[in-house]
Amino acid sequence: MKKENLYEPYSVSFETLEKGAIWPHTNSFFELIYVLSGTGEQCINQHRFDYHPDHMFLITPDDCHSLNMATASQFFFLRFNDIYIRSKGISSADLQRLEFILQNANHQPGCILKNQSDKRLVRPMVEAVIREYVNRDLYNKELVQQLVNTLIVVVARNIAKYLPEQVNECTEEKALGILEYIQNNIYHPDKIRTEMVSKHFGISETYLGRYFKKHMNETMQQYTMNYRTKFIMNRLQHSDMRINEIADELGFTDESHLNKFFRKQKGLSPGQYRKTFK
Repeated sequence: MKKENLYEPYSVSFETLEKGAIWPHTNSFFELIYVLSGTGEQCINQHRFDYHPDHMFLITPDDCHSLNMATASQFFFLRFNDIYIRSKGISSADLQRLEFILQNANHQPGCILKNQSDKRLVRPMVEAVIREYVNRDLYNKELVQQLVNTLIVVVARNIAKYLPEQVNECTEEKALGILEYIQNNIYHPDKIRTEMVSKHFGISETYLGRYFKKHMNETMQQYTMNYRTKFIMNRLQHSDMRINEIADELGFTDESHLNKFFRKQKGLSPGQYRKTFK
C-alpha cells in the first residue's frame, strides 16, 4: 500500500476532484480534510461513511484512507507532522490540546465537528486560508499560520468533548472539566494528584473519587495512568525523542522510573515498544 510523506512542517492545499476514486493509502503525517462541495464516500480503516459539504475528517498517521467521489468534489487539505507540533508556531497551551489529538483521536465514522457553532466557524476560516494562499498578500504566511493553529485548536476542542469513549453527551460539564484539567497538566504530576484536583475544583477527595468513577467508569488514578501510557506510546511511535527526554517531559524522576512505569502497563520496555511498533 502506498504511503504518503510530508517534506515540510505543514502544508495547505485545495483541490477539485472529479467523479472516481482515490485508492487506499496511508500517511506518515496528520491530515485534516474539509469538504467544500460535493458528495461521496470516505473510508478510514475500513469504516465507510458518506461525506457532504462542511464535513471535516482527521486522518492520523498510518490510517488507511480512501475516497470515492459520487460527484465532483472540492476539498481543503491541511497536513502537518510532529515537526510542526513541536515548533514554536504553536503556544504551549495549544500544544497540549494538539497532544490530545495525537493520543485520543478516534476512528469512528462521520464528521469530527460535533459542536454546531464550530461548524459555522470552520468554513469561514478555511475560506480565509484559501484566499490568503491564493492572493499572497503582505504577511500572508503569518496569517495562514495563525489560522492553521486556530483550526487545530477547534478540532482538538471537538475531540476533547467527545473522548474518551466513555464520555458522551450526558456527561456533566464538571466531569469534562476534570478531564481537561488532567490532560492540560499531564506534564506536571504534582498538579494531577487527587488532593490537588479536589482543591482546584473545590470538592472533597472522597466525593471526587466517587464522582469520577460514576461518570468515567474507572478511577481517576486509572484514567491518569492510561492517559500517560498513551502519551508515552505516541512519543515512542511518532517522534525521535530519547527516552530520557520523554521521562523529563512527563515529570518522571528519571529514565529508570519511566521504564518501570511503562513495563508495568505494557509488559515491555519503552525501547522494546519503539523497536516493535515504530
